[in-house]
Amino acid sequence: MRDTVYRCYVEKRPGFDSASRGVQKELSAVLRLPGVRVRLFHRYDAQGLPEESWPPVMNTVCSEPMCDDCYEDDLPPLPDGARLLPVEPLPGQFDLRADSCAQCIQMLLGGRRPLVRTAAVYAVEGVSDADFERVKAYLINPVECREASPGKPDTLTQRDESPPGDIPVIHGFTALDADGLDALRLRLGLAMSRADMRMIRDCFRGERRDPTLTELRVLDTYWSDHCRHTTFNTAIQSADIRDRRVEQAFRQFVSVNGERPVTLMNIAAAAARAMRAQGKLPMLDLSDEINACTVRVDAEFTHGREDWLLFFKNETHNHPTEIEPYGGAATCIGGAIRDPLSGRAYVYQSMRITGAGDPRKPMEDTLEGKLPQRKIVTAAAGGFSAYGNQIGLATGYVREFYHEGYIAKRLEAGAVVGAAPASRVRRECPAPGDLVAVLGGRTGRDGIGGATGSSKTHGTDTVSQCASEVQKGNAPEERKLQRLFRDPDVTRLIKRCNDFGAGGAAVAIGELADGVEIVLDALPVKYQGLDGTELAISESQERMAVVVAKLDFQELK
Repeated sequence: MRDTVYRCYVEKRPGFDSASRGVQKELSAVLRLPGVRVRLFHRYDAQGLPEESWPPVMNTVCSEPMCDDCYEDDLPPLPDGARLLPVEPLPGQFDLRADSCAQCIQMLLGGRRPLVRTAAVYAVEGVSDADFERVKAYLINPVECREASPGKPDTLTQRDESPPGDIPVIHGFTALDADGLDALRLRLGLAMSRADMRMIRDCFRGERRDPTLTELRVLDTYWSDHCRHTTFNTAIQSADIRDRRVEQAFRQFVSVNGERPVTLMNIAAAAARAMRAQGKLPMLDLSDEINACTVRVDAEFTHGREDWLLFFKNETHNHPTEIEPYGGAATCIGGAIRDPLSGRAYVYQSMRITGAGDPRKPMEDTLEGKLPQRKIVTAAAGGFSAYGNQIGLATGYVREFYHEGYIAKRLEAGAVVGAAPASRVRRECPAPGDLVAVLGGRTGRDGIGGATGSSKTHGTDTVSQCASEVQKGNAPEERKLQRLFRDPDVTRLIKRCNDFGAGGAAVAIGELADGVEIVLDALPVKYQGLDGTELAISESQERMAVVVAKLDFQELK
């Protein structure tokens, strides 16, 4: 029966079991459990394939016979006293292991892609009941995963795949006073300020209607500090500078700033503006695509010289890495890649600079509502390196700074360099009748509210409440886009491109032209049941929106 759910457990044999030994060593050191023993099994559930195909799938996709032991349906006999802890991704979160497994099964068997769910099952020995609860708290990050049911489900189809209802209108919004607006802002978890809410209320009063929930969420995304750079664009009315060199630099800035307000953004851009006005930056490439700093270079080859574009981009993922270290750091490097990639560049080099508290301190010293520094440090390093390795990106410089100032908020910064022949990059303003095509991964609930979430003030409950805000990196999918954009027959069709980073479709597509009609129902989805708001603001660096002329659309397909 094709609807049967098949299950197997896979364990690395001695000598290959570095992951389980690593977990055991970490629990022993961090939780001070010298007698703990850990075995790690990866559990695979699959549905939608013929019964006769399951044995070869177990032995060629789920496991490697030369280094794995594979058990069908049940775990092997375990010693008395062993406690089991199955851990699975939260519903709606992207599961890279399951996705890769499903793709491999499809390639092996052909036909439709099956449904696959995975879980990590820890068999823990040598701990008391109280210590086992500590192990659970350490291994389960509520932002990304949960304790799984040990039983095999009857179906892997998600229960919430029923069609979504209509997007609600926020009735009475235009009649709300200041207290009412503030209560609504807090209830919906919006990142906007009180002044922002009043401005939106007055705008809709002028239109004589109340907004929909989607409209309010999209405005919240566009006006978040992440997208609007509110902090960096805040006017500085006075400054007490006590360092002579800093004061001298500030005065030099004021002399070239003109009538612009004194803001951190203008301070950062002042030197480039002044040098360009003096004709000292002829290599600076200017366009309406501003996702990455771009300069023109005269590249020398054995066959002669060519005009090339060189791209630079850095990305910080302090907030997502703080609450979900592996995924946050993975999408830090993925996010840095996506910006020059959207400029049709091939990204070939990166660097990583991070800041953390002392990872050697015991878990008991962890601040309330925070993950242990050791957990953040090690998981973030794993996420960054895994994404870079999967996409084939060399990281030539890595440096981590340890200081007490990073305990409250981690520093996670990545920077990349990319390049592309100028002849392969077409940049034009979209025209009426042009079409927008979406390339890459599908839309899901992971990555909803990332821009707004990273713009809020966080407290002790942040880790347990921000599950959907962290994007789930999918390096193989981004690598497909990278290979696609190396084809000049593709890139020369693209007038303008934008990535689905902060803000999702509403921002990525909305920024492409002065006016655009977005058909959310046309977006490919990971699963059914997503409503219009989720489709509009779900973020992912493995998706691109490209503008092509209507006549070129079929060729792009």
